[in-house]
Amino acid sequence: MPTGFIEIIDDACKGCLLCVAACPKFLIHQTKKKINKRGLYPVEFIDPDEQCNACRLCAIVCPDVAIRIYKLRRGAKSATVEAKVQAG
Repeated sequence: MPTGFIEIIDDACKGCLLCVAACPKFLIHQTKKKINKRGLYPVEFIDPDEQCNACRLCAIVCPDVAIRIYKLRRGAKSATVEAKVQAG
């Protein structure tokens, strides 16, 4: 069962790639698939094997506060979000 996931706020992300380097599980990737309102390429969170543990390293290094962290409650029968943590 996953213990967390992140949300990238596309229009706030400038694609600086600091979060890509900070993710210990290599779950954040540079992409050229979409352009945000600022004309920049935001990063993508890809976690098909549900490895994210909501460590918050990506959000800590993000200079634009473009990442939201969601930690999932342990022992829950369903994926219930316990807390939304936003670094900044």
